[in-house]
Amino acid sequence: MAGIAAGRMPWWAWGWPLLAWGTMAAAFTIGLGGVLTAVAAVVLVATVFAAVYHAEVVAHRVGEPFGTLVLALAVTVIEVALIVSIMVSGGPDNAGLARDTVFAAVMIICNGLVGLSLLIGGVRHHEQGFQAQGANAALAVLAALVTLTLVLPNFTTTAAGPLFSTPQLVFAGTVSLVLYGAFVFVQTVRHRDYFLPALAVDEEEHAPPPSNAVALASLALLLAALVAVVGLAKALTPAVEAGVAGLGAPKAVVGIVIAAVVLLPEGLAALKAAHLNRLQTSMNLALGSALATIGLTIPAVAAASIALGVPLALGLGPKEEVLLALTVLVGVITLGTGRTTVLQGTVHLVILAAFLFLAVVP
Repeated sequence: MAGIAAGRMPWWAWGWPLLAWGTMAAAFTIGLGGVLTAVAAVVLVATVFAAVYHAEVVAHRVGEPFGTLVLALAVTVIEVALIVSIMVSGGPDNAGLARDTVFAAVMIICNGLVGLSLLIGGVRHHEQGFQAQGANAALAVLAALVTLTLVLPNFTTTAAGPLFSTPQLVFAGTVSLVLYGAFVFVQTVRHRDYFLPALAVDEEEHAPPPSNAVALASLALLLAALVAVVGLAKALTPAVEAGVAGLGAPKAVVGIVIAAVVLLPEGLAALKAAHLNRLQTSMNLALGSALATIGLTIPAVAAASIALGVPLALGLGPKEEVLLALTVLVGVITLGTGRTTVLQGTVHLVILAAFLFLAVVP
């Protein structure tokens, strides 16, 4: 953080987003060929690292938990734009894309991101702690959100599952916003202390924050990098769909790939924080991202579905419901004490492995 405090920005922090915008323009103008596809993939990954850098600058300036909230909201808003654009262009064939992407994001975050954070932190620091009150509050909201939006459509009778009727879609979108808004209020105002680290254990926490000018520049570059990441992901989606079809894998795998790409910036930031013994930051990023993914994505895709007349299938299949219930149950158990070791991380990663394996071999 010393370079950040001094106002020095490495060339790649602005160079990769700039190159990403150029690559994205070329992709949408002349199309992706074999070479340009490979270039776009490399530039996308490099731009993710630039986004993580700028997210850390902004987070260091505004402090916790606002810093992690900025990244979660920015990524989720752009993820929504990507999902809606693919839904509209794909028509009825992509009715389940939003559901598959949201479910994949929840599984990747709650099992992959949380599991890797706990494993990396446990290997290096043996045992780590965080505020159990904040984790419990997030898990309570998450359990309500996933049940009301991804499970309930299979049991309503006005419209055949996995679809909601229009009034039900409006209700689901409204309660999602209410629950997410209540969580953000608790996280940032009423009980902000639940989401702050109990002790500052890393010397980077004590580095002087960057100036307002540096923070604003990084915020602008963060948004530019995230837009470029999602734009490149959209440009690469046909190649991904063709690859998935060529492998004979179910179409739901496309949602997993989209979710994984969009979550890369948050994932890298969370893993780095766990490595530096800042597990509270990792949990804020992970659980906050899971809540934002559902709390903001569902209302947005519901509104797009109603306004554009595009079908929207939200209900999960029986296999997915079992994995989701297992994820919530294990999350309550492993994160409920506020102390974690490598064992908790391993359990979450095994659930992620089961999800990925059964997505390819249903």
